[in-house]
Amino acid sequence: MAKTHKQETQSDRQEPKAEAASSSHKLPTIPQNEEQHEPNNRPLHLKDKHSFSEREKKLIGDGKVIQKVKGHSKLEALFEHPLYNLPRPELREDDWLLRVKANEHARDAGSDEEEREEPNNGDSQWQSSSQEGGYDRVTWTSDAETHPPWLRFHLGISRWELYNRKDPDLAQLTHYLATQRILGAVQKTGGTQLKLLMSFPNYGQALLKPMKQSRDAETDVNLFYFSDFERHNAEIAAFHLDRLLGFNRIPPVVGRLINVTTEIREITTDHRLSRTFFTSPAGNVCFYGQCEYYCSSEHPVCGQPHALEVSLAAMLPDLTLAARRSWRSPWRRSYSRTKLAQWEKDPAYCDTVKQTPPYNHGTRLVDLIDMAVLDFLMSNMDRHHYETFEKFGNETFLLHLDNGRAFGRHSRDEPSILAPLQQCCRIRRSTFLRLSLLSLPGFRLSDVMRDSLLQDPLAGVSPLLSESHLSALERRLATVLQVVQSCRHQHEDVIYDDLVGYDEDHDRWTG
Repeated sequence: MAKTHKQETQSDRQEPKAEAASSSHKLPTIPQNEEQHEPNNRPLHLKDKHSFSEREKKLIGDGKVIQKVKGHSKLEALFEHPLYNLPRPELREDDWLLRVKANEHARDAGSDEEEREEPNNGDSQWQSSSQEGGYDRVTWTSDAETHPPWLRFHLGISRWELYNRKDPDLAQLTHYLATQRILGAVQKTGGTQLKLLMSFPNYGQALLKPMKQSRDAETDVNLFYFSDFERHNAEIAAFHLDRLLGFNRIPPVVGRLINVTTEIREITTDHRLSRTFFTSPAGNVCFYGQCEYYCSSEHPVCGQPHALEVSLAAMLPDLTLAARRSWRSPWRRSYSRTKLAQWEKDPAYCDTVKQTPPYNHGTRLVDLIDMAVLDFLMSNMDRHHYETFEKFGNETFLLHLDNGRAFGRHSRDEPSILAPLQQCCRIRRSTFLRLSLLSLPGFRLSDVMRDSLLQDPLAGVSPLLSESHLSALERRLATVLQVVQSCRHQHEDVIYDDLVGYDEDHDRWTG
């Protein structure tokens, strides 16, 4: 079977030599004028000298897949491409985050005959005691058919990804988030801006972020990155972009139109929240909650007069069941108006990072660079920490959580977000090839992003991302690829090869 990045050989794990990574690479100049964008959107062509090896051209497919799925949308064609259907590692028992425990009687069963006589003994069962409080009366067993969508999502989390894009349960989960009756709403603690924890009758929950400004509003150029508003549509768009990059590291998020009065004010048991409701001079129902930033009557969340756009993100398993570890990002910003972080002053900063656990072993460094690429594409400067599931130790993916400050500006790019890639000159081959694929006309990132966002319930109201934001994605994608190619011109060991053996089976995938 072809080897994945989870099944590394010793040679695969070797990091580039220190002297190779110590030099800094100047980012290509990025035009900041809207009128200059189009000429710089030229994708790297498969025939460009030094752009791709013959092996990489073979893996990308040189456009042949487009003909194979002629008549399909670009989004469908993208997800049918071999780079999005690579062989998956065989999952062992300890590669699953959660498992349904077998009944103790079943584990102690003395014979197959006894199990046949008492088939229910082998089935763990949980039954709600009543319908008190509006919760459904449910009975869950080890049979997945008895589980609500949110529980199936939790049980599907593995060492390598939050969800399998092909899993039909994913569509059920997003539908459930968009349509399930809201039973409760309380303010979520932690963080700097307002967010609510919503409860559903089947014991599921979701994290709500409200619309605070119009979708097309750009971040004020005079605001620091740590003072920016969080945007509900940024959370939605980030989920779709993460999926298009093949990462699958953001919990599913959907947009929803809720009634501020009947689905928050009248059902909340949170007195801190309920006492912040008021009716505006325009007759709209508003509230502001309690938080560090923008929770005041001068910065309210308002319905029109009751209808409010929100994002709803699937909650991860409770920390008592699946503990998570928070890691300070080595490329964390100073969060100061005057001070620079060390990485902003030291071009050889990556040399230090690569000698520091957990970045000196395994895939953690290229995982972090994957996250930097995602953040640059959506212009998210607010990545101070990231999380992993403790159960999996250091051999696992990074959770790409909290993306509300993304997609704030489309007229400017922030090159410093790419500092991990620029300074380390290291990237996964699968990530590089998918980015390259998304630069080709048949799979253009802006087109597949537009198609993907149309799947969200709020797309019927108005586009979740403006055309200016979609154009910015194209421009930034070209910049990422230019940085990678600049690294490859200067260093040999730039590509972390997580596709060893895949090209050997390429004819089998595409035949």
